[in-house]
Amino acid sequence: MFLRFGYAVGNVGLFGTLMIILIGHAITIPTALAVAEIATNLKVEGGGEYFIISRSFGTTIGAAIGISLYFSQAVSVAFYTIAFAEAFRPIFPWIESLTGFTPDPRMFSLPAVLCLVALMLTKGADVGVKALWGVVSVLAVSLVMFFLGGPVDGYVPSGVVTAPASGTPVSFAIVFAICFPAFTGMTAGVGLSGDLKDPRRSIPLGTISAALVGMLVYVLVALKLYYSASPADLSSDQLIMARIALWGPIIPIGLAAATLSSAVGSILVAPRTLQALAADRAFPLGNGFLSKGRGHAHEPINATLATGVIAVIFVAIGDVNFVAQIISMFFMVTYGALCGVSFMEHFAASPSYRPSFRSRWYLSLLGSILCFVMMFQMSSLYASFALLIMLVMYVGMLRTNKEARGLAALFQGASFQLTRWLQIFLQKSQPSAATADWRPSFIAISRHTLDRLAPFELLRWISHKHGFGTFLHYVEGYLSRQKVEEARGLLRRLISQTEASGAGIFVDTMISPSFTTALAQAIQMPGVSGLDNNSVLFEFYGNQGGELEEVVAGCTLAGGLGYNVAVLSSSQHNFGYKRKLHVWLTRDDELNENLMILLAYIILGHPDWKHAAITIFATFPSHELTTHVEKLNHRIATGRLPIPARNVQALPSDDASSFHTLMSTYSRDADLILLGFQQDVLKNKGTQLFTELDLGKDILYINANQSITIS
Repeated sequence: MFLRFGYAVGNVGLFGTLMIILIGHAITIPTALAVAEIATNLKVEGGGEYFIISRSFGTTIGAAIGISLYFSQAVSVAFYTIAFAEAFRPIFPWIESLTGFTPDPRMFSLPAVLCLVALMLTKGADVGVKALWGVVSVLAVSLVMFFLGGPVDGYVPSGVVTAPASGTPVSFAIVFAICFPAFTGMTAGVGLSGDLKDPRRSIPLGTISAALVGMLVYVLVALKLYYSASPADLSSDQLIMARIALWGPIIPIGLAAATLSSAVGSILVAPRTLQALAADRAFPLGNGFLSKGRGHAHEPINATLATGVIAVIFVAIGDVNFVAQIISMFFMVTYGALCGVSFMEHFAASPSYRPSFRSRWYLSLLGSILCFVMMFQMSSLYASFALLIMLVMYVGMLRTNKEARGLAALFQGASFQLTRWLQIFLQKSQPSAATADWRPSFIAISRHTLDRLAPFELLRWISHKHGFGTFLHYVEGYLSRQKVEEARGLLRRLISQTEASGAGIFVDTMISPSFTTALAQAIQMPGVSGLDNNSVLFEFYGNQGGELEEVVAGCTLAGGLGYNVAVLSSSQHNFGYKRKLHVWLTRDDELNENLMILLAYIILGHPDWKHAAITIFATFPSHELTTHVEKLNHRIATGRLPIPARNVQALPSDDASSFHTLMSTYSRDADLILLGFQQDVLKNKGTQLFTELDLGKDILYINANQSITIS
């Protein structure tokens, strides 16, 4: 504030400076509220912000963010001691006159940082916190003297300053990055969470108060600067406040007090963050060394030494603007994550999340978005690099700690809420079955899920892109504790099977005394898409143990309730090379035609069938053949289906025997055959309907009971 607010007003004007304050606090205030909220939902221990992130996100994500947080805190020690050295610049001419050489600010900053580290190592946090009271008193006096002062001699303000009077203009983003560290002190108390008597009360009260009071002071300082000096003076004189104050020397003293207090705050907080990271074994090496503490307060001695080394390196660089931009980038990542945690917790609406203080989800979302936007505004390269480093750290933590909570667990609650809302929305806007927007929502039930993969594979293809699928493993018996345990074990195997195949299918088990009752329960289940299931898939292999009788009964039940029915007759052929998909249409398939063609098209959309082609065989009596084929070609063309006219073959067929002969001839090399059937024929023929064709191929029998259009 003492060094850079005049620079800001001189370079981006009063309005620009107020925008910097506004945007900065649009980030820090939501962060303060998020910290306060999350802190009142946890038993906050040592580690401050890192503890909050890691116990909310999980240690895997928390460590990745926490390392970034630690570096921002450690580099802040250097930043504030570099700024502390600037307080001695007014005496540089006097030193030069006495000694004959030009002093370097590092003559003051390096001893200062070494003294701070020594103080923390020997006296601990108690002395540092007590020293802050005296420092804050000096700071308050210097601010009062500044506000009581008048304009620089001869200056009369006129208009809003938008640019410096001379020199190269500095971008808004760069000025923001330089000024932003001034707004980050509001979470200092969070870093000392392990030393607070009542962190659940102290963190919300202290954090929010610090953010609001700080914002008010910064606005008043910007206004005072604008009305007291010219743009040229503001942008060129780092200690312009000394020329404005009632007693000029108080400003360097206040600068020293402000930077010293901030440096003390950072040197208190950073080692505790590092200690907490090491306690969670976030590093591949040195965790035991860094996590060690001394005394009943567990003072982080070794972590303080490590922090001191980092601070000395950055103090040696000596460029306050460069260090400020580095700090800003680290803080942006941390604050964005904190606001993101709060937003995700609001969105997930978990009953276990019961903070005694509540922020608002839109404030947390705003803070998170602004953080990442400003990161890229400041430097796209550094922002991308920072996020890449965090990603690498996250992946490394995930590999070394496989049991830790990761991104999947983080988004589970949010995914639950999003799915719930989407399901309700889809249910309210559910279209009728007779629509060109129809898509398959299949439910399949089988007792042979683990030993016959054909129906699972078929449902996987249908559900890949255009449809939805629910696969139920039928467990025969009455509901009991033993059966439930058996079903849970089977479900785990089914989930593993689904993961291994990459199938986009929802799997579950169904306990019921008979296949028919299981089906009756299954078709009453809501679809996982939020829409009702509209189709049922059955499968049989030969006619083993009355299995086909169960399928026929299931077809009658599902078809009678208005569901589309598909019956897969699987074979040893196992879908062959997945190159040839044949659709056979007859004069009785008027209702089945569109469903058969659409299912063939949907199956073709799966990568397993990417080299396949659909061939349609139109088998009608000779006198009807031309008319039906013309209608079929027109429907395919208007429906933009990838079926060339040459793949629509017209075959005259006047009776069942000739139809069977044609199928045996033309589909002897097919990998999957689609064939229609009708409920009344099924009622008359029973199981014979599915056994009269013995082609040794996989055949999918289709019975449509909904009006489906192709347009």
